[in-house]
Amino acid sequence: MKIRFSKLAAQAAMASAVFSFAGLAVAADPIKIGVDGPFTGGSSSMGVSMRDGVRLAVDEINKSGGVLGRKLQVVERDDEAKNERGVQIAQELINKEKVTAVVGYINTGVALASQRFFQDAKIPVMNNVATGSIVTQQFKDQPDNYVFRNAANDSIQAPMIVEEAITRRGFKKVAILADSTNYGQLGREDLEKALAAKGIKPVAVEKFNIKDVDMTAQLLKAKEAGADAVLTYGIGPELAQIANGMTKLGWKVPMVGSWTLSMANYIDNAGPGGEGARMPQTFIQQPDTPKRKAFIDAYLKTFKPKNNRIDSPVSAAQGYDSIYLLAAAIKQANSTDGPKIKDALENLSAKVDGVVTTYDKPFSKTDHEAISANIPVFGEVKQGRVVYAYAEDMKKGGDVRVKAVKK
Repeated sequence: MKIRFSKLAAQAAMASAVFSFAGLAVAADPIKIGVDGPFTGGSSSMGVSMRDGVRLAVDEINKSGGVLGRKLQVVERDDEAKNERGVQIAQELINKEKVTAVVGYINTGVALASQRFFQDAKIPVMNNVATGSIVTQQFKDQPDNYVFRNAANDSIQAPMIVEEAITRRGFKKVAILADSTNYGQLGREDLEKALAAKGIKPVAVEKFNIKDVDMTAQLLKAKEAGADAVLTYGIGPELAQIANGMTKLGWKVPMVGSWTLSMANYIDNAGPGGEGARMPQTFIQQPDTPKRKAFIDAYLKTFKPKNNRIDSPVSAAQGYDSIYLLAAAIKQANSTDGPKIKDALENLSAKVDGVVTTYDKPFSKTDHEAISANIPVFGEVKQGRVVYAYAEDMKKGGDVRVKAVKK
C-alpha cells in the first residue's frame, strides 16, 4: 500500500510538472502581428521599405525582452497591390494565423477592401502608409473603430500641395494628373477641393492607368491648356512616365504631388527629368536627431540599400513607428485582446519616441490619425535623393514636430 501511494504521488507530481511546463509554454507563445503590403510590383519600393522598417522595430523590441514577456512575431504577406489578394490575406491572418493586430497597407484600395474583415473580428489595424482620407473613416458610423493610421492622410497632403503650388510658388494655371486607382481618384478629389477653396479650377484634369508607359495625350492636353505646373496623384513608375513624357515633348513645368514622388522607382526611372519634383514628407533621410540617426544607421547596416538610400524613407519610418505604437498599446492593455488594445491606443498614457515624431496621446475615441498637418514638410528630388525643399525646414530638422492639439 505504501509503495502504491508513493507511485501515485510520483505520477501526480510528474503530471503537475507537465501542466506547469505547458502553462509556461503557452505564456511564452509569440504575439503575432500581420504585415500586409506589396512586396513585388510597382508599389514594392514602398512595401519593402515599410516591411523592413517593421522588421527593424520588431528586432529591437524582441532584443529588449519583447512585450508582456513575449516575443513579437511578424506574419508577412505580399498583397501585390491587388484588392482581391488583400481580402484573401485578411481572412488568412484572422482565421489561420490568429494575429493580434495588423500593420501595413500601402495602397488605399487594398486597405478599403481588406480592413472590414479586421473590423468585424475586432482586431486593430495600423495603416502606416495608405493615405486615402476615407481609410480611417470607413467605419465611423459604428460604435467602435479598429482602424488607425500613422501616415499623413490626403486631407493633409492635398491642401499642402495646393498651398505650395499656388501660394508659395505663384503658379496660376495648374493641371492635375492622377491614376485611376482609389488612391489616385480620391486624391484628385481632395486636390480639386483644395483648389476650389482658393477659388481656382484646374485647367486640365487627366487620368492614367497603372502600367501606362505613354503619357503624351494627357500631357499635350495640359500643355495646350496653358498649365504652368502639374499636380500629381499616382505612384513611382507612372509618375516617372509623366516626367519622361515632358522631356520627350520638350515641355518642362514643375511637378508638385503627393508624397509618392519620393519613391525610388520615380527618382531612378525619371533620371534628370525627375529633378525638382516636390512632395509632402513626414520623414526625410537626414540624421536630424539621435533617434533618426540610429534608425538610419541600423536600416542601412541591416538592409544595405543601393547607394545608401532607403527606397521609400517615409514608408520605412512609418512602418517602424507603427510597431512601437502597437507595442505601447499592448503593454498598456496588458493583453492581446483586440478591444483592449483599441482602447489603449485611444488612451495611450506613455509617450512613444518615434522616428517621424514623438507620439503623445496620438489617438482618441474620435480621432484615429496620429499625424496632423503641422508635421509634414516639403521634400524635393535633388541629385537622385529627396532633400528638404526649404532651407528653413532643414535648419529646424532637429526640432521634432508633434501633433497639434485640436481646439
